[in-house]
Amino acid sequence: MTMPIDAHQHYWDPARGDYGWLTPELKILYRPFGPADLAPLRERAGVERTVVVQAAPTLDESRYLLDLARHEPSIAGVVGWVPLLLPAAPAMIEALAREPKFKGVRPMLQDLPDDAWIANPDLAPAIDALIAHDLAFDALIYARHVEHVETFAARFPALRIVVDHGAKPPIRDGGAGDPAWRDAITRLARLPKVHCKLSGLVTEASPGWTEETLRPYVEHLLASFGPARLMWGSDWPVLDLNGDYLLWHSVATTLLASLSDTEQDAVFGANAAAFYRL
Repeated sequence: MTMPIDAHQHYWDPARGDYGWLTPELKILYRPFGPADLAPLRERAGVERTVVVQAAPTLDESRYLLDLARHEPSIAGVVGWVPLLLPAAPAMIEALAREPKFKGVRPMLQDLPDDAWIANPDLAPAIDALIAHDLAFDALIYARHVEHVETFAARFPALRIVVDHGAKPPIRDGGAGDPAWRDAITRLARLPKVHCKLSGLVTEASPGWTEETLRPYVEHLLASFGPARLMWGSDWPVLDLNGDYLLWHSVATTLLASLSDTEQDAVFGANAAAFYRL
């Protein structure tokens, strides 16, 4: 069995002051979260290592996460943030790539005012640097971004891209899946270098969600990407807004129970290890 890996979680300290979205109104999230908080949950779920993903659009936060990673064996990789349009971006990427646990970057596309930002040809020097250093790209998107991600993926066929949180389906709106979201997933899955995280779905559901609430979404992601291009992530501690670590891990395990042992190993660890070069 492959080492189980949580492909998407966060650590933060609001006192650092660069998390624009993390306000005191988000009461249960507005406190420091570190490896000691996650350790008992990871251990009970049997998760050995994690990929920590940026939560602030700053280089300082990327360095903060890398500092944590140096002293924390359970952190297998860090996905950081780089100002990709700056002329200095390739040099920044080169410097970060010297850190053994630096595995990729994530611009916070969902928060940018221009949905077509990702299709800007001026990103080329930074993306070429990612490819040169064998780094990955996390796409934090909604269905409305799909045409621009298609343009981006076609422009950089060597880049490994992973769609975060199943492209955030509008689960709380009910029904068996929004047609625009379903179409977006089908289109994204046609791109051979694009993978997808089975994460963040709980946050998009209404309170009181059940296994059956999530089933049609998980089934569409699985049918589209297959078990070789899906990776499980908790999105902890954001997950705590509408669920908890052990419940989501258990529900995901149940929803993927029809897969073979090898396929389940892939989704719960091997795919993340291969994709992020852990």
